[in-house]
Amino acid sequence: MTDTTSHVPVVGKLGRTEFIVLVASLVAVNAFAIDIMLPGLQQIGASLGESDPNRRQLVIPAYLLGFGLLQLVFGPLSDRFGRRGPLLVGLSVYCVAALCAFFTSSFNALVALRFIQGSGAAASAVIATALVRDVFAGNQMARIMSLVFTVLMLSPILAPSLGQGLMTVMDWRGLFGFMAGWGVIVIAWVWWRLPETLQPEHQRPLSVGAVIEGFGIVFANRVSLAYIIGMAALFGALMGFLNSSQQIYRDVFGVEAMFPLFFAGGAACSALGGMVNAQLVNRYGMRLLSWLALMVFGAAALAILAAALLQALPLWLFFGLSALQFLVFSMILSNFGALAMEPLGEVAGTAASTQGFLQMVPGAAIGILIGQMFDGTVVPLAIGHVAMAALTAGCVTLMAGRARVAG
Repeated sequence: MTDTTSHVPVVGKLGRTEFIVLVASLVAVNAFAIDIMLPGLQQIGASLGESDPNRRQLVIPAYLLGFGLLQLVFGPLSDRFGRRGPLLVGLSVYCVAALCAFFTSSFNALVALRFIQGSGAAASAVIATALVRDVFAGNQMARIMSLVFTVLMLSPILAPSLGQGLMTVMDWRGLFGFMAGWGVIVIAWVWWRLPETLQPEHQRPLSVGAVIEGFGIVFANRVSLAYIIGMAALFGALMGFLNSSQQIYRDVFGVEAMFPLFFAGGAACSALGGMVNAQLVNRYGMRLLSWLALMVFGAAALAILAAALLQALPLWLFFGLSALQFLVFSMILSNFGALAMEPLGEVAGTAASTQGFLQMVPGAAIGILIGQMFDGTVVPLAIGHVAMAALTAGCVTLMAGRARVAG
């Protein structure tokens, strides 16, 4: 397989740089919807009468569950009708749900609206991945995904601080106003600038049989499925960190006021990892880089666990090891995503939806489990990270083959 596909010309009037930034902005729709909420969880609970801090976390996994489930719908839709139409519909649902959440007075209603909001946002993630696969392949696709990930990680750097800033002016409802506004900007950008990238010869009929056949193609490819399962496990580890991070910095280390800075530092390391991967992937290959990065992730998790059990985990060590995990996490996901999509270009939308569903739904469930196990220490989080790293290594080695992992 060549590094670039030839069936799609230069991306219309966008150009390469604008295409990368637009795809990153589509994925940032979800990053903002998750990361911007973290500083507001306590205020949301107080405003809507929810005193249990673990239940306040539900506004994050509720979004992720809708986000994961509806990817199964938007993928086949985008393979049938093209990328633009389903993308605009999904973004519109996202904006409407955010506006409704702005006015809600019930915590349970907010959780339900977050599910709907995530359902609409599913279109942006599925179609962002499909757009990249429509235009690029091989190591070049991994490089583009790394650059997208780098731009994407600017949003977690900004989002928690932006969230706190908005709450000083408006309270937590301002978070949803920002989400709706960002969604409108992206809708306008897609409407005016994004051409259709799905070529007519790659359109698939929208019948039950055709959809089942498309999913069958994905599940029959053991290599792709191995990397998708690995992404799900590691995404669950990340969600466990997101669900527990504010409580860890507040209850374990007593630095709640500095939480946005620590979170931004981790996100900056993740962006750095994306840039490093983009520079190295053409030279060393996706498989070798992702395998080495996975080993570093697991080793850092083991170090955190050992230090926590020995009650010798100062703040600087926890942050340093977590930042290292963030750095290699972006390398793993960029390469795993490209490896999973590489052999599935003829069903890119369906493949992206399967990847998103299997990553988000089990990942959200794993994240909920890790978050709900928080006991005032870092131990449950560290155990979860060690377990997910081991699961990923075993699954990829057994299903994709040792030669394909390290070669």
